[in-house]
Amino acid sequence: MTKRWVLLFEIFLTFFKIAPITFGGGYAMIPVIEREAVEKKEWLKQEEVTDLFALAGSIPGAIAINSATFIGYRIAGVAGALAATIGVMIPTFVIVVCLSIFYLYFQDHPKVEAAFEGIRPAVVALIVFAAYKMRKGAVVDKTTFVVAASSVLLLLFLHVHPAIMIALGAATGILLIGLKDKFGVETKIDDQEQNVDYFMGADI
Repeated sequence: MTKRWVLLFEIFLTFFKIAPITFGGGYAMIPVIEREAVEKKEWLKQEEVTDLFALAGSIPGAIAINSATFIGYRIAGVAGALAATIGVMIPTFVIVVCLSIFYLYFQDHPKVEAAFEGIRPAVVALIVFAAYKMRKGAVVDKTTFVVAASSVLLLLFLHVHPAIMIALGAATGILLIGLKDKFGVETKIDDQEQNVDYFMGADI
């Protein structure tokens, strides 16, 4: 078996294991994916995971499947995207079917209701923890902190649609980076461009 097939199987197996243990949707997957893809296997950097989840949440579809597809593609191209997507879908599909049958017959059972009373706050905790971990790659200076805080206020008090928030965030980022460049303020993007120029020069 070639190294590429081994990598594809690892991607499939990783997402196959992640899917059954991440209750609460895609955002609850973030801490698990970070531990597997960033810390254990070192496939991605923390900033890449943050960017990929932001992208996955900004397009139609289930964020769990979107994020698996994007991350798989980032690791191993189209084949990696397929491996990750299939890996995350199989256990989820089987579990949903089984739980649907179970819930149909036992939805009014006191122990089932009690179990959901514990699952709900646990899911909230997972999402809050995911947001806390993502802050490292998203809130990097005072400007991004203001954008994040303003976004929370808009969502809480004005109930702005998430799609509009994403568009506003993109426009704000372009505007702020443009203003910083105009006034000669160094940004994280400038550092990344310098690194690219350095490595391109090294290749030459």
